[in-house]
Amino acid sequence: MWGHYLKDPGQACSKCLLSSSSLYIKQGTGRRGQLADSQKLCGSGREKPCQKTSSVGASNADFPSEDPGMYQLDITLRRGQNLAARDRGGTSDPYVKFKLGGKEVFRSKTIHKNLNPVWEEKTSILIDNPREPVYVKVFDYDFGLQDDFIGSAFLDLTSLELNRQTDVTLSLKDPHYPDHDLGSILLSVLLAPREEQREAFQTQSLRLSDLHRKSQLWRGIVSVTLIEGHELKAMDANGLSDPYVKFRLGHQKYKSKIVPKTLNPQWREQFDFHLYEERGGIIDITVWDKDAGKKDDFIGRCQVDLSTLSKEQTHKLEMPLEEGEGYLVLLVTLTASAAVTISDLSVNSLEDPKEREEILKRYSPMRMFHNMKDVGFLQVKVIRAEALMAADVTGKSDPFCVVELNNDRLLTHTVYKNLNPEWNKIFTFNIKDIHSVLEVTVYDEDRDRSADFLGKVAIPLLSIQNGEQKAYVLKNKQLTGPTKGVIYLEIDVIFNAVKASIRTLMPKEQKYIEEENRLSKQLLLRNFIRMKRCVMVLINAAYYINSCFDWDSPPRSLAAFLLFLFVVWNFELYMIPLALLLLLAWNYFLIISGKDNRQHDTVVEDMLEDEEEEDDRDDKDSEKKGFMNKLYAIQEVCVSVQNVLDEVASFGERIKNTFNWTVPFLSWLAIVALCVFTIILYFIPLRYIVLVWGINKFTKKLRSPYAIDNNELLDFLSRVPSDVQVVQYHELKQDPSHSPSKRKKNNPG
Repeated sequence: MWGHYLKDPGQACSKCLLSSSSLYIKQGTGRRGQLADSQKLCGSGREKPCQKTSSVGASNADFPSEDPGMYQLDITLRRGQNLAARDRGGTSDPYVKFKLGGKEVFRSKTIHKNLNPVWEEKTSILIDNPREPVYVKVFDYDFGLQDDFIGSAFLDLTSLELNRQTDVTLSLKDPHYPDHDLGSILLSVLLAPREEQREAFQTQSLRLSDLHRKSQLWRGIVSVTLIEGHELKAMDANGLSDPYVKFRLGHQKYKSKIVPKTLNPQWREQFDFHLYEERGGIIDITVWDKDAGKKDDFIGRCQVDLSTLSKEQTHKLEMPLEEGEGYLVLLVTLTASAAVTISDLSVNSLEDPKEREEILKRYSPMRMFHNMKDVGFLQVKVIRAEALMAADVTGKSDPFCVVELNNDRLLTHTVYKNLNPEWNKIFTFNIKDIHSVLEVTVYDEDRDRSADFLGKVAIPLLSIQNGEQKAYVLKNKQLTGPTKGVIYLEIDVIFNAVKASIRTLMPKEQKYIEEENRLSKQLLLRNFIRMKRCVMVLINAAYYINSCFDWDSPPRSLAAFLLFLFVVWNFELYMIPLALLLLLAWNYFLIISGKDNRQHDTVVEDMLEDEEEEDDRDDKDSEKKGFMNKLYAIQEVCVSVQNVLDEVASFGERIKNTFNWTVPFLSWLAIVALCVFTIILYFIPLRYIVLVWGINKFTKKLRSPYAIDNNELLDFLSRVPSDVQVVQYHELKQDPSHSPSKRKKNNPG
């Protein structure tokens, strides 16, 4: 049996590394140590492979010739033992990377402050050539800085017996310091042929398997309300901390807001998780102290075992922090799953008269106060795509489609070797917020490596025309310009307008933790220009008023003077919402009369395209970490400035877009609210209004101690798109060559 090994660029020879790595194999109850013989270097410096032997199972020397996806390697990353310390506190924050053919195929979660971490994570890798070893690298995570290398080893697949679970211990080594003991990694591996998967690579699945459905459809919703913390550990020199909390359930992650300078923080935040396992799951909770310019300090951790909690009931939990001090107060509720389904085109809920009538009845005005979180029903038919980008060297792609609505995420099957795939699948979702945006993304499956992006569309639910099959031009990652291909969708939305309006005045659902915002010169410039445009509106208004005082235009100044006398003499408080109401009505009549003065925002679109070019450059250089990483403190300040500029500019743009009728539903809702405010202010004295407001504020915590604080006006504005979002949601015109009448025949490849 011959071992052929990779060389790791920029590091010492992998053969030397392999020769110093010990491979122990454990089977059943017995344990036998076997030193994996490595390739040896002869005195002339030329590499001469020597034959290897295995004492376990049959020899795998006669592997068949290479064939894509011929083997599947199932890996369970168990734990690490006596890992090297890389942090000043004498610990590490280890995570593991698996590489095959120079590409990363799996990365584990990070275990904080532990030299004997337990992962218990599973992954599966398709193997082209079993003679090529899997490269395992262990790193110490450093927040904001380059991660520290702990050690690495090779997993020699030729020493494994086919179709048998094997326990493996890999000794970690550093090629530059081969004599150092850096600890070990314990794995369980199973190498098996993949004949059935190879056939699936060549044929298109017309119906999703039960396993594919079950792996996507969640069985329940876990609602977690983070109330407060008590007596947390002081991590700063002033005897206080700036605590925030991270939650993790499987791949789902959330991060709370930061509460500065306190050991008894009040968060009042709610997060929803999908529950995929029937027996529950475990929510990992960690508490951190935010430190500007350096790595955040770990305060403590705790876990919530969902299998011990009863369903359809709210549980108040006081969770003591392990490895730290204090405790957290949580409210946890487990509820049954919402109606989320995947089916073929032959199974269509809305085409069945009985089911359609039942859905319409569920969201009729008569049931406006029943289950306020269930706002509506969304059905998405993903029919086909045409003229997609070729992502593989063969000139083809293996496309699949991801359909997302907030944190709800479902996938189609993969159509292999095809640029004109037909999926013909129907997805249904429950709508919790009618202002959500449906995102449909097409990827190219690249076996167990990261999928390649092919295109994306973002469709606001309120812009959908029911029952119409429509071709959407695919956009780039930033949704600023077209990429190759179109996708055909048919979407239906049914919702209760009263529930949707009430939900608009409640906090917006938070998305799972995404990538940290990074410093971007173009993004900083874009946000500065947007901010400048908002400020210039105020400055120009001030100049206009001042010109009236200076009598630059006598007729205009005279009219302004008379209007000033009339308004001041007759002013009442109800005239403020009345004036805003008149402004909304004036813009509405301009639009319906064809005198719409709204212009397509080409300035923001150009800036977004420049930002996309910079993102492409950043992606190419993402592996090169230079001097900028050492200036993390400055970078964090710049990112904060960048985000503040974005928030302020977005706030001004959202106000403008409310009065510009960018989203008619929201503008009509604003008209209704302003009418109500005008009537209240006209008939009810101000002192009574202030009295009711004050009593409500003072007694709110007494009436509902765990209520989540919110501002209805800010919640409303959060649903209005900013100018950047208007550009991203703008539907591109389809190329006439992609019309349905000129559709090409599906190429089976």
